[in-house]
Formats: sequence, C-alpha cells, structure tokens
Amino acid sequence: MKAIILAAGLGTRMRPLTDTLPKPLLQAGGQALIEYHLHNLVRAGITDIVINHYHLGEKLEAALGDGSRYGAHIHYSRETVRLETAGGIVKALPLLGPDAFAVISGDIWTDFDYRHLRPVDGDTTLAHLVMVSNPGHHQRGDFVLNPDGRLALKAADAPGGLTYAGISVMHPQLFAGLPEAPLALRPVLDAAIAAHRIEAEQYPGQWFDIGTPERLKELDTLLRNV
Repeated sequence: MKAIILAAGLGTRMRPLTDTLPKPLLQAGGQALIEYHLHNLVRAGITDIVINHYHLGEKLEAALGDGSRYGAHIHYSRETVRLETAGGIVKALPLLGPDAFAVISGDIWTDFDYRHLRPVDGDTTLAHLVMVSNPGHHQRGDFVLNPDGRLALKAADAPGGLTYAGISVMHPQLFAGLPEAPLALRPVLDAAIAAHRIEAEQYPGQWFDIGTPERLKELDTLLRNV
C-alpha cells in the first residue's frame, strides 16, 4: 500500500511561524511534524509515499529529499494552484496507482500505529476513516459511527459525535470522475457516506490537530517530557 501525506495547506492560523516554513516542517519534540508520519509509515511497511505541496513546497523537498534517510521513497505532487484536499488527491492519483492508499494529514500528531491500516476494496467500501473524540476546539462532532462500523453524518441538533482524525485509507474509486480542480474533501466523503460506503473506527489514544501555535507548544511540551 502507498500513502499520501497532505502538506499543501497555507497554515494561516500558524502565522508568523508559517511565513517562512510550511506547517508540516514545524517542530515538536525536536522533530518536524511530517517526520513523525514518515517514521510511522515506514514502521508499517509503507515506504512508497507521495507528498503534495503548494505553500513553500521547495522547503519540504529540500528538507526531506527523496526519503532515503527515512527508509522511504518520496514522490512530490507539486500544485501550482491550491487544489484543497480532494483536488490535491485527484492530482496525485497517477503517483498513487490503482489500489487503496493511506491518506495522512501533515499537520496532525498521533500515537496511532499505522500498521493497523488496511486496504479497502473500492466497491462496498470506498474509504476507512480513523475517528477521535471531539477535541476542545471542535466540540460539536460531524459524524457518528454506527454499530455495523459504517460512518454516518450527525444530525445538527444531536449531541456528541466524532471528529475525523486526518488518518484514513481511501480507494481511487472514491474520486472517480472528479476533475483536477480545487475541491474540498468533505462533500466527497458526504456523498460516499450517504451511499453507506464509508467505514470507520474510533481511536482512543493521543491525537493533536496542530492548528495554532498554542497547540504546537502544548505538543512540544508533551513530547519533551516523555
């Protein structure tokens, strides 16, 4: 199985840190955020990795190179316009091939073991998403996990729910017919969820969405005190 690490965001909420560095290169615990994902993927036997980029992408390539020092083979999907998440994946599909692939957000940190990721068939199941309990900055979850393991949308007035962790396995069929153009992932997932073709699991371990300098500092403190 191959993987794509999504690293094309602007990181506007992380400014001024992201004025000179793409967010996945910001460090916590003495290591860049994206390096944690590279190590985790390689431990899982996933060594063929695509990284898409837009904002300061040349710095990502300079820092990570071809991936050989991580035991990986890194390919870069360079975006000249910002394609958002789904559009970025569509552009990278020729590099990812015809089979299911892991999708990792470059601006999260987690102790989830990527060895637990398994391919999906692209027929009855178009994607498998890892979900987490709602963090403090997003207390109203968007999804619910049904007893049969299928994901459903949470009613707007319903309590609880879950948050997508930015970790998943997706099949190219999820993006069938979509153009290489700016497109968010959420409407693509919503359509597949409505067709009961998305499965999920809830992960109870540690997970951080590094969306602000304060959360980066919190993670850095945690990792340095381990």
